[in-house]
Amino acid sequence: MNNTKTTNILLLTIVITVVFYFLKILSFIFVPLILSMFIALMFLPVKRWLNKHGVPRPVSVLIIVLLIGGILKVGFELIQLTSKEILADTSLIERMELKFVELIVLIENFFGIQRLEGENVILHYFRKSSIINNFGSTIEFIGDTLTMTLMTVFFTILWLSESINFQKLLNHTILKQKFSSIKVFMRIEKDLIKFVIVKFFISLLTGIGFTFTCLLFDVSWPVFWGLFAFVFNFVQMVGSFVSVIIASLFAFVELDSTGTLLFFIIVLTGIEVLMGGILEPVFMGRSFSINVIAILVMLMFWSYLWGVPGLIMSIPITVFLKIILEQFPGTKVIAELLSGNEENLNFVRFKK
Repeated sequence: MNNTKTTNILLLTIVITVVFYFLKILSFIFVPLILSMFIALMFLPVKRWLNKHGVPRPVSVLIIVLLIGGILKVGFELIQLTSKEILADTSLIERMELKFVELIVLIENFFGIQRLEGENVILHYFRKSSIINNFGSTIEFIGDTLTMTLMTVFFTILWLSESINFQKLLNHTILKQKFSSIKVFMRIEKDLIKFVIVKFFISLLTGIGFTFTCLLFDVSWPVFWGLFAFVFNFVQMVGSFVSVIIASLFAFVELDSTGTLLFFIIVLTGIEVLMGGILEPVFMGRSFSINVIAILVMLMFWSYLWGVPGLIMSIPITVFLKIILEQFPGTKVIAELLSGNEENLNFVRFKK
């Protein structure tokens, strides 16, 4: 009996390892597939409302696709409008160059780095060869992003048109009973909408905080930095650091006093810590009954597996897995560990 149990555990470990290996190497398929599934689930209530009012299925799918495209277009237009204002500032590049040269010279003097007399600082540290190599990498990144975006759009249309029916997929694969699959499907849809609302609310507060901080310290383009922080906050963990660093670099060009710059960075960091480090984990944990530690572990795991898309989708995937694991007596303990609910965990152990 013990040998059989050990063999089953070893086989399960091998199967899980193989599954995650294929998830990693086939990320170019699974990332757009799962991302499109979450997008489709988010807009399913709109589709149901349209169908309820007599709108044909193809027309309702087209309306939702146009709605998604309109939301993205408004966001891009706002960013593009502010970007044009930044590019219109002809003295910005000169000021940036002067400030960064001063910073590099200070670092050189501090560490005793030797450089040829009269040699241009920018050309010394940013050689043409490295620019060419980075250009090739950038082109490859743009190509991969464009391909993944087109695949996501394609899969989203398939989900919405019910060419791929998520509820039936659950019913025929993981959950065999029709009632259970419908109940689980509704829970996943409800929790996904909760996640989007919480994330949107936290990102909005972060963007407002960045805007008012830039206004307070008289940093140019406060609306742009608010939008920048709002968008990047959807990228878990990494997005907040990127927002603070890039905004601080631009503030470094504009703020003359070192003390003022330091205080500006402290305020931005405080906003990110408050929103992303305290409020967001608390709201996520209460909304989905998931342990904060489990959220952080899943963030690191899915970021390792799929990079930035993994960071964005880590919490919805964790919620999805927790709901599925709750449906089976053998995996209920794992679901309770994710939720961190000690009373339920003790109850499950007692039943065993």
